[in-house]
Amino acid sequence: MTAEDKAKRIFAERAAFYTTSTVHADPAGLARLVALAAPRPDWTALDIATGTGHTALALAPHVNTVIGIDLTQEMLSEAERLRAERAAGNVVFRVGDAHRLPFGDASFDLVTCRRAAHHFSDIGLAMNEIVRVLRPGGRLIVDDRSVPEDDFADRCLNQLDWYHDESHVREYRPSEWRHMLATRGLSLESLEVIVRHRPLSAFTDGVSPENVAAIHRLLDGLTPDQRASLALADVKGQPHLNHWYVLIAAHKS
Repeated sequence: MTAEDKAKRIFAERAAFYTTSTVHADPAGLARLVALAAPRPDWTALDIATGTGHTALALAPHVNTVIGIDLTQEMLSEAERLRAERAAGNVVFRVGDAHRLPFGDASFDLVTCRRAAHHFSDIGLAMNEIVRVLRPGGRLIVDDRSVPEDDFADRCLNQLDWYHDESHVREYRPSEWRHMLATRGLSLESLEVIVRHRPLSAFTDGVSPENVAAIHRLLDGLTPDQRASLALADVKGQPHLNHWYVLIAAHKS
């Protein structure tokens, strides 16, 4: 199966969860993304891998039109339900692949991609498509899982995320994001690294028993220095470790 095939299978099963997920529906996180996007009332926006539509619906009051695309019809069905509840008449959801965006060149003033880029099987191709559909001066906002500039933490966190979700491809270091933007004519405005100390259940909830066991074996085998690099520690009787994220704003030169 390709990464996209796996994503469609996994997210079809988890669609209802993402509708109410406190992480994906977080009002403060969405408000921050919208503020960073600095949207205008005459803009047309594209939300790539929109999932159940939280980002697209957060943008809707601030722009003329939002199109949200996703590979998984079950996720889009949930998004349509939320759209109807909020009477967001300027939002359209449709099936679409980040690697082959079904839009003409320079179609959008704003492109957003939230908690999804680590699933793309060819991030370079997806970035090329984003640049293609952005108008000159158009803005790109990326909010995604990341890894620090450390070889061990990079390998370990990517392995943990694959056990959590086998459609995972790669979380990128801030330096990799800077390179991807610079080599495609995107001018970086800001790149913020966010670190959150989260319970291990963020990796194990909803995961097969085999993969949960693999997660525990991996962590049980870490050296004290490796545990320290992840801030792996018990908090009120539950193991916690650091998760890294990036929040990026850039524009097409």
